[in-house]
Amino acid sequence: MSYELFIRSSSQEVDFALTKDGKLLELHKEEEDNKFTVGDIFIAKIRKTVPGLNAAFVNVGYEKDAFLHYHDLGPKVLSLLKFVKRVSTGKLKDYSLKEFPFEKEIDKNGGINHALKSNQSILVQIVKEPISTKGPRISSELSIAGRYIVLVPFSDRISISQKIESKEEKERLKRLITSIRPKGFGVIIRTVADGKKVAELDRDLQNLMDRWTAMCKKLQGAHHPSKVLSELDRGASIIRDVFNDSFSAIHIDDETLYLQIKDYVQEIAPNQDNIVKHYDSKVPIFEKFGIERQIKTSFGRTVSGSKGAYLVIEHTEAMHVIDVNSGNRSNKSKNQEDTALEVNLIAASEVARQLRLRDMGGIIVVDFIDMGSAANRKKLYNHLRDEMKDDRAKHKILPPSKFGLIQITRQRVRPEMNIKTREEDPNNVIGESGEIEAPIIVVQRITEDLKRIFKKDYKKITLHTHPFIAAFLTKGFPSVRTKWFMEHKKWVKIQPRDAYTYLEYHFVDKSGEEIK
Repeated sequence: MSYELFIRSSSQEVDFALTKDGKLLELHKEEEDNKFTVGDIFIAKIRKTVPGLNAAFVNVGYEKDAFLHYHDLGPKVLSLLKFVKRVSTGKLKDYSLKEFPFEKEIDKNGGINHALKSNQSILVQIVKEPISTKGPRISSELSIAGRYIVLVPFSDRISISQKIESKEEKERLKRLITSIRPKGFGVIIRTVADGKKVAELDRDLQNLMDRWTAMCKKLQGAHHPSKVLSELDRGASIIRDVFNDSFSAIHIDDETLYLQIKDYVQEIAPNQDNIVKHYDSKVPIFEKFGIERQIKTSFGRTVSGSKGAYLVIEHTEAMHVIDVNSGNRSNKSKNQEDTALEVNLIAASEVARQLRLRDMGGIIVVDFIDMGSAANRKKLYNHLRDEMKDDRAKHKILPPSKFGLIQITRQRVRPEMNIKTREEDPNNVIGESGEIEAPIIVVQRITEDLKRIFKKDYKKITLHTHPFIAAFLTKGFPSVRTKWFMEHKKWVKIQPRDAYTYLEYHFVDKSGEEIK
């Protein structure tokens, strides 16, 4: 099992593609103007409390107020409010919480009016980015994530990842953290801490304490609302969360970003910094490594799986519905039950991949092919759970119902990744609208543009176009390209580009400059 991360940078955004054994697993986009990322901490003011919702609306600078529910306050919210007030007014200079007197915990079944008041200053953390018409979802139970541990201010609990299975290892880690944990701070031990030495854990803890101190220094005189602690950028946070010994390469096409990521990898895994590679080529990075092709084939209403099986994915306001179809597998096996099991197992693997790839959240209902055997239904359920165990988003899977449906809930913290795979039908009558999957009528336009370009003194011409168009131009004898050569006595190099729509094409000269 080998993981690779590909990072594509442009002036406005950065794209991250995570592959497992060459297959696209996750796709993320970081936009330059995204001011509300999961993990960011803001100093903000409570706008109003709403007892009917047992929640408060908080101004964090977004066009809609952020939503803070009573259950997201954390038991020590009164201590947090007291700390913020004393630090903001300059009365408290020691941010370590060693000597800070804690207030009593709030009642877990209490009301919002007993904990918060309008116009109070409070530290809040983004737990769910703005989605659709809703503002951010926030929490005042803060946490600062590191490589091996998560630091939780105003807590005294030590929690250990359930994915660490060894009881002896759990006890060892708990002993180590107990010996180095600062007073007033809780710690969550992450899965990647398994087997790590105390020096590595202590270094991670000190880095988190430094971030906490730097954040507290910003509170005095801070404008409300303002961001006082930023989560790591998407590249660093992905590496922090999923990086392990099975990573074989990280490819980056931007030199500045390459240096930043290399420094970060040197910090968390000094012996593996050689896997960070700067990609420098005229062929775009997602084209070179086949990422664009996978993006094109993995998004859309219909998704093909292996051996002929395919999924149909529908989205509604309330939930996502996935239908499993056997395709041509129905003719491959003598036994209907065996066919159903084989198709369902293939589909379950693809469903797990699609949920991560599209970052689908909320309620997902999967309509698998009906199976009569209880043992086969259990096998399918266990297989789906195994396929989703590496999914970082919190999720829960219910066993198959008697109708063959499996229900999944998956945490949604940012907008779903949606890649448009259809485009306008160029044959439509003016004034009408319509979309199609595969218009290949652009060849005539390319030929006309070439006639104009050939009249100028270009020595070498390269045509960048969609792979379907490229194949149409080069296949057969005489091919369209050969006919161009016979007519104009000039050869055109054709470069297939997976990222292009069917109607998109560009000519470039020998220096790589686009010919207008």
